[in-house]
Amino acid sequence: MSKPLHDLGVVELSRALADKTTSSVEVTQHLLSRVASEAALGTFLHVDAEGALAAARDADARRAKGEQGRLLGIPLAHKDIFVTRGMPTTAGSKILAGYQSPFDATVVARLNAAGTVSLGKLNCDEFAMGSANENSAYMPVANPWDASRVPGGSSGGSAAAVAARLVPASTGTDTGGSIRQPASFTGITGIKPTYGVCSRYGMIAFASSLDQAGPLARSAEDCALLLSAMSGFDERDATSVEQPPQDFHAQMLASREGATATQPLKGLRIGLPAEFFPAGLSEDVAKAVRQGLAELEKLGATLVNVSLPRTELAIPVYYIIAPAEASSNLSRFDGVKFGHRAAQYEDLLDMYKKTRAEGFGPEVKRRIMIGTYVLSHGYYDAYYLQAQKLRRMIADDFQQAFTQCDLIAGPVAPTVAWKHGEGKDDPVKAYLADIFTLPGSLAGLPGMSVPVGFGEGGLPVGLQLLANYFKEGQLLHAAHALQQASDWHLQAPKK
Repeated sequence: MSKPLHDLGVVELSRALADKTTSSVEVTQHLLSRVASEAALGTFLHVDAEGALAAARDADARRAKGEQGRLLGIPLAHKDIFVTRGMPTTAGSKILAGYQSPFDATVVARLNAAGTVSLGKLNCDEFAMGSANENSAYMPVANPWDASRVPGGSSGGSAAAVAARLVPASTGTDTGGSIRQPASFTGITGIKPTYGVCSRYGMIAFASSLDQAGPLARSAEDCALLLSAMSGFDERDATSVEQPPQDFHAQMLASREGATATQPLKGLRIGLPAEFFPAGLSEDVAKAVRQGLAELEKLGATLVNVSLPRTELAIPVYYIIAPAEASSNLSRFDGVKFGHRAAQYEDLLDMYKKTRAEGFGPEVKRRIMIGTYVLSHGYYDAYYLQAQKLRRMIADDFQQAFTQCDLIAGPVAPTVAWKHGEGKDDPVKAYLADIFTLPGSLAGLPGMSVPVGFGEGGLPVGLQLLANYFKEGQLLHAAHALQQASDWHLQAPKK
């Protein structure tokens, strides 16, 4: 092999394992060594070397018997928001320090069944609340491209681990952009499927009507293989969509009608909302995004102007609905049944207060307070109910736009990754950075971040692609065509 093992993506590793030019044990040992040497990045909260090597040996034995699963023996790691049997699950919070689940989340169980090898649990913003991965109770995560910069959040540990070549792929969750934004900031590929495509069972809830699992990897093809294994109906999740299993890899490779070898996207209409290209968009990001769009045009796509007039309203709508749901979901963390409990207290109420004061970080407390306020008597109709009405209007805007186009494109974030600490004192500024990812999340649409170049300081820039409901195959097809014609997704941080 001409490439080092850590430079191989999922598809390349799968081929190497099938050809027996390497083994899962060899790859796993190599990556565990890299994880140990790059501990300063803060990507891992827990490393399960013993369990990973046992799973790798099992995968090699299965291959020796003739089994040929595409993900069999592929190492990865899970965002610490998914519960895992035999490993701690903290959701990046002190209130769950030391907690071990008696079962695996459905996403974890399905990837285990496909033969993947889990190296451990990845750092994240506490309860997935944040856009920078600075809200983890344990340590911030550094961006591998520039350690003074954030990797994005809340799946910052997942994105940074892939970008730093510690794992070829990882799992993440996206509530308001938490797969797409860190993927953009670290120069990798990430996809959030349609709400309900991946089970939420065993995924610690932040905002139940928004949270959705998805993969982060080097390429669209890698993501397609992972999403195929992760997705599918789960009767234990009331929000799971009842539909047969999907082969997203096959959908990605399917040819478009009228497409040619040089123009695989011929006939594809890509909508450019004026609201995604405001005056405040930084010039370096705009330049990289336009570069990616020009490449899509060369591949046969047609760019059309569309409008999403309620884009600016997505921020106030999201920051009413998400905290409201968080307030309800996080009420279970009270020190009674599991997790942290205050050592000294006078009565039950005092125990609740002290446990939650000690266990939750400032951003989680802020969102619980906002959520409790907007759900309280006298304010529910004025805030929460109005936000839900606007949410429907935002979704309707997308449906109107999709009458004119097949996909919607634009930047993932207004800037490249910012420096550590810049958003700490001004949470509203950090919230505003989600303006391009929030509308798609509120509508429950599938979305991707695909690398399209570099901005200020040589930092990565991602192109956001959004599709209509259950059109993940179309989304992956466009991203794959772009990556077959470019090498932005192959660039790695320099050591």
